[in-house]
Parts: sequence; structure tokens; C-alpha cells
Amino acid sequence: MVRQLISATPSPYARKVRIALQEKNLPFDLLTEVPWNSTTATKLHNPLEKLPVLLEGDGAEPVYESHYILEYLEVMYPETPMLSQDPKERLFAKKVEVVADGMCDALVLRFFETQRERQSEEWMARQMRKVDGGFKALNEWATDPKTGEAREFLIGDRLGLADLAAGSVCGYVNTRFKQYELERKFPVLYRYWQRLEERESFKSTVPSPQVIADKIV
Repeated sequence: MVRQLISATPSPYARKVRIALQEKNLPFDLLTEVPWNSTTATKLHNPLEKLPVLLEGDGAEPVYESHYILEYLEVMYPETPMLSQDPKERLFAKKVEVVADGMCDALVLRFFETQRERQSEEWMARQMRKVDGGFKALNEWATDPKTGEAREFLIGDRLGLADLAAGSVCGYVNTRFKQYELERKFPVLYRYWQRLEERESFKSTVPSPQVIADKIV
């Protein structure tokens, strides 16, 4: 069986994996699902019923959750690494990923809250405080302290895990929350992200909204 990745089109978590697979030159078939819908087959592969899920075939166990999939790819396919060999740089990349994924978690929670019949303004404001704090940190990390301009990459001189994480959350906001005005609030981060979007692996994974058929309660 050809390697498969089960993904949702707007998912920033799945986008990280899709970009990594392309950058590592690992061919795969993309299977698109809406994990919220009752018709999803996600639960057949992941007990948490969450995406993304990587299926390697040939009787291999499914690999799920973006953090673990990316760790798996680094161990099994070390060519074109997404992490530096320098311990401090590896730890910093993981720190960026924690912040970016925490922002994604908050944005997903806020999105689902907007779909409910009765919404909590306080709950949504709480999630957006996390997003604001995260973007402030990403903007600082994307800024070259010597020039004040946008870095090309967050770590060193090549694309890595930190860039996948930061770029994916920026792309998700641009898809689901255009009203956030990322360019106005964090112009340096915006310029850094726009440069990433020029890469083929980013161009081919631009997120798009999905229709959720089941009621969100």
C-alpha cells in the first residue's frame, strides 16, 4: 500500500505533516476527512478520533497526532532533517511548536464556539488572549535583532520544524480568522510567513475550510 495521510483541509496540525513529507521527498496519498462528522473513519486508526493519521501500510501500526508523526518521520527518515543536531536549537524548535500548537488549540476551540447556538463571549476572549500572546512571541522570534527585519528561517539557515509550526498557525488564521488582521498587528511575522508561503511545499498545502455536517453541541 502506498503511504497515506488522513487529513482535514483546514487543519494546521495536518499541514505541518504534509509539508514535512514533501520536504523529505516522501510520496503519499492524501485522504481528506471531516473528523467531527459521524461518518469519519478516523476512529478506526486513532483511539482519540483526531487527525492527522499516517498510514505506512504493510501491516504497520497507524501513526497519529502531529507531534508524534513528526518525531516518527525524523527517526525513520533522517534525510532532510527538520530538527537541528544542536541540543539548544532542537529545544527551541520544540518550544516554538508548543506555542504554535497551543495557539491552534485555542483557535479551534474558538471556532467551534462560534458554531454553537449559545456562545460564551468570555470563553472566546480567553482563547484569543492565548492567540495574541502566541503571536507576540512568534513575531519576536521572527525578528532579526540586528536589522529588525524578518528572518528567513527561525533557526539557522534552513527550513525546520519551528518554521512548519509557525507557518501553519499563520496560515490557519488566514483561513478561519481573516478578521484578525495579522499583517497589521504583526508585520514582521507576516513578512516572514509570506516568504514561507512561496515554497512549493507551502503552496501545495494551503488550507481551505470544510463543511461540518453534524451539529456542534
